[in-house]
Amino acid sequence: MSASGGTKAIVAALGANLAIAVAKFVAFAFSGSSSMLAEGVHSLADSGNQGLLLVGGKKAQREATAEHPFGYGRERYIYSFLVSIVLFSVGGMFAIYEGYEKIKHPHEIEDWYWPIGVLVFAIIAETFSFRTAIKESNEIRGKLSWTQFVRRAKAPELPVVLLEDLGALVGLILALGGVSLALATGDGLWDGIGTLCIGVLLIVIAIVLAAETKSLLLGEAAGTEDVAKIRESLVDGETVTGIIHMRTLHLGPEELLVAAKIAVRHDDTAADVARAIDAAEARIRDAVPIARVIYLEPDILRPTD
Repeated sequence: MSASGGTKAIVAALGANLAIAVAKFVAFAFSGSSSMLAEGVHSLADSGNQGLLLVGGKKAQREATAEHPFGYGRERYIYSFLVSIVLFSVGGMFAIYEGYEKIKHPHEIEDWYWPIGVLVFAIIAETFSFRTAIKESNEIRGKLSWTQFVRRAKAPELPVVLLEDLGALVGLILALGGVSLALATGDGLWDGIGTLCIGVLLIVIAIVLAAETKSLLLGEAAGTEDVAKIRESLVDGETVTGIIHMRTLHLGPEELLVAAKIAVRHDDTAADVARAIDAAEARIRDAVPIARVIYLEPDILRPTD
């Protein structure tokens, strides 16, 4: 997986979530807190999601075949979409069910120091993971806002990890609030309400991830800056005098298809046109290295009267 795939952020999140999941399940066993159970399942689902992202990145590196001539770059999009499904079903729906059950049948939290201690530990660990994801994202997001980065990023891993870590931190704060209110009032209802809020939060994040990944699966064009670079590189003013129309498509996060009909002079020979196309392809690859597949169709530029 390339650096833009956010491997460090994924591994950091995986390690943090596995440790946190174990701690949360231990806290649930001693305290009976439904927030701890929901958060434990949340961390376990997040760990599985990071595993899916790593698998998707590995599978995407396979060489193109006759059956898949454009390669397997979109495997990363498919596995990211699976992450949103897991987050919705395993994380969100389970938390809502558990919260409903706790509200319906509330009971006091036992051994309060277990959930409080684990939540504080989890917040520290998730903050470290979130910081790693932010650091890697800052290296590639440029001047984009965080919302623009999540919506426009062609590599899905970092937006997924960012949203997961953000959801985890907010979820931990909700769990801490629910547990604290339950302990302060002696009413386990607050623990159930906190669990329910965690479920709603996870479902919202899953829907956002699904929507963004769906757009990538359908096929997105190159970014505005890359399109401008490609257009500028195509025209040399001598043999290639203009662009009649052009289409771009991401075959994967670091693989771009460029197809264009270019205008050439009517008196150019076939050899001249062939050399011009080769030169244009080289200019495009120099300007936008991820342009791996390029198809250029020459058309005669009619002389003006």
